[in-house]
Amino acid sequence: MRYDLNLLPVFVALMEERNVTRAAERLGITQPALSNSLARLRTVMRDPLFIRERYGMQPTQKAEELAPVIAEALARLDEVVLGQQEFDPAQAKLLVTIAVNSYVEFVMVPAIVARLRELAPGIRLRLTPFATDLAETGVISGTTAMVLGRISDPPDNLVVQHVMDDSLACVVRADHPTVGKRMSKQQFEQLKHVNVLPAGRLRVGLAQTLARHGLRREVAVSVTHFLATPELVAATDYCATLPCLICRRLAGDTRLKIVPSPVELGTFPVEMAWHVRYRTDPVHMWLRGLVAEVAKEVSGG
Repeated sequence: MRYDLNLLPVFVALMEERNVTRAAERLGITQPALSNSLARLRTVMRDPLFIRERYGMQPTQKAEELAPVIAEALARLDEVVLGQQEFDPAQAKLLVTIAVNSYVEFVMVPAIVARLRELAPGIRLRLTPFATDLAETGVISGTTAMVLGRISDPPDNLVVQHVMDDSLACVVRADHPTVGKRMSKQQFEQLKHVNVLPAGRLRVGLAQTLARHGLRREVAVSVTHFLATPELVAATDYCATLPCLICRRLAGDTRLKIVPSPVELGTFPVEMAWHVRYRTDPVHMWLRGLVAEVAKEVSGG
């Protein structure tokens, strides 16, 4: 039997999107064209594959069984085809979508953009937010090139690479009335704190770490981005506990001073994840190498 390979991406899009409109938009085709492809798929597979229900298209048992087989087949084809292509970053002209959390956006993205401007000026970046839901970023479907942040419970079709670690320190105003070059555990607990609420695991990790060390923290104000902390800390007697690489950026602000945390709070990882189909894509491999180099430089590793 002859198979139309063009039908396989339609199956994958429907499997991941569970919605005809979104699947058609993702593939860049009309809804009637997608419906026609689905009808052909049903004929070939001798199964309805997807049943329309109130909240979208639900896969049949046969579709669930076919999904990993088809995904692996497409990934292997990509490896063979893309592996034959050459990539010249200086001549490339393309738009790359990367999902990042607020920490990565502050610490790594400026250096990534600067490196791209130097080596591949025709590559443009589009950033999309990364919180805790990997599916929302598009990386699981492969529409987003990669995600940078803290990766938890990745699905089997994602490859995860550790790129660096960071630790934590405290920030107070330079002329703080009670905090000198160091801070005691008692001082930490007596201060009021600025609590940063970045989306994702960093927030949970800090709270758990403080609790593990028996450190109490009276939160005076919570903000949603690291960039909000310098002005708040400079204008108050409050303290903020932040990643060290962010503290390094703030060290040039004469209104602030960085002091070690009263206890060792450990480290947290920064990771990069991408769809398995990009494993041997020359463009993606080059970009991954660039991100890893930037991470090594900014972390001093």
